[in-house]
Amino acid sequence: MVSSTCNPAKYLSGQCGGKSRFILLIGAVFVGASLMISVALLCCFIRRRSKLKARHSTKRLLSAATGNCNIPFYSYKEIEKATNSFSDKQRLGNGAYGTVYAGKLHDEWVAIKRIKHRGHEIMDQVMNEIKLISSVRHPNLVQLLGCSIEHGEQILVYEFMENGTLCQHLQRERGVGLSWLSRLNIAAETAQAISHLHSAANPPIYHRDIKSSNILLDCKFRSKVADFGLSRLGMAETSHISTAPQGTPGYLDPQYHQNFHLSDKSDVYSFGVVLAEIISGLKAVDFNRPPDEVNLAALATDRIGRACLNEIIDPFLEPCMDDAWTLSSVQKVAELAFRCLAFHRDMRPTMIEVTAELELIKLSRWPSSEENTYTASSEGSSHCSPSSVSEKPLSITKSRSLRSVIALQNGDAGSFNSSEKLRDNSPVSFQNTWSSERSSPSSNSLLSNVIQ
Repeated sequence: MVSSTCNPAKYLSGQCGGKSRFILLIGAVFVGASLMISVALLCCFIRRRSKLKARHSTKRLLSAATGNCNIPFYSYKEIEKATNSFSDKQRLGNGAYGTVYAGKLHDEWVAIKRIKHRGHEIMDQVMNEIKLISSVRHPNLVQLLGCSIEHGEQILVYEFMENGTLCQHLQRERGVGLSWLSRLNIAAETAQAISHLHSAANPPIYHRDIKSSNILLDCKFRSKVADFGLSRLGMAETSHISTAPQGTPGYLDPQYHQNFHLSDKSDVYSFGVVLAEIISGLKAVDFNRPPDEVNLAALATDRIGRACLNEIIDPFLEPCMDDAWTLSSVQKVAELAFRCLAFHRDMRPTMIEVTAELELIKLSRWPSSEENTYTASSEGSSHCSPSSVSEKPLSITKSRSLRSVIALQNGDAGSFNSSEKLRDNSPVSFQNTWSSERSSPSSNSLLSNVIQ
């Protein structure tokens, strides 16, 4: 008689009946399935815990980076909804480290930078940008509005710049061209922002990537300096810090490239290249030019040094060269650019000096006979007036304007901003496209069908 019970030994020796074998087989399958499910659940738990740990670690790093500044965290779902699942129709452009999209968060248009590379180096750069940009406040520095770190993503949210970049306007990729007064205002505001980084921040901040594509323009063509990924903190007690050269070809300080000494004068050199771009409308590096003219810094210093400035002035500005003030101010800005582009850093002015000189050049436009009251008036040619819109009258004294230069160095946004008072109120259309080219937030084109 066969036993009613069957153990594995009996099963293997063939002493079990068919029904008992079947029951034992079912039991073994159930046990095996249970083990597999348990292992799978354990793996999922470990993976989820690892992700949560990484997320909390990143949040701690962000908190440490921002200090007392609270940077809002957006959920991935919010970002995904704002960009229509990162739709190509809302893509502003691709950069070296990420893709920038236009998005709408809480009924406000923003620029969303999605970091496409991962790793410690990229994370360090993201953290560096968050740390530096959240540590300073100035009306001419782009503002970081928040970030998202869910689903392994690194996403930064910036204020949206409706008018793209200075580079796009100088290259006629956007708009019909900037008047000289608009260019001068943009130069002065950019100088104020850089000067604030150098002088008001403690320790000082060296941007390391000043270029026309990192100078953004808002709806009123106010300048905002962006992209702090390469920026570094300086040391107040030393003239420079030693670090491997990084930056954009054509803008890089040659002495920094030669001896690895980064200083505030490295940004001064880069700004000198921007001034040369503003005057000439030429690219910082262009291999379509003759070999000895590929580098704009070398070309500009040669022409300015030989008193041949007329050879590089932007043809768009030529109709205004008959105006005495325009001609004189272009020459003064060219002389300032020449000094900024000096090879030896000790020969270059500081950004405070550059800012003061640009403000004085602007003020020289107004006749002093009007009891020190300066009124901006519209000009007949669209080349000579900012964006073909007449300027609004203003009543400011010269002494007050000069005091505003000092106030701006200290980042006093409440103080009078002479350049903002001089700003034109040019209308802007969202139908103007931005060309897709560069990496800084809001630095590329918003397609006409993004904003309806």
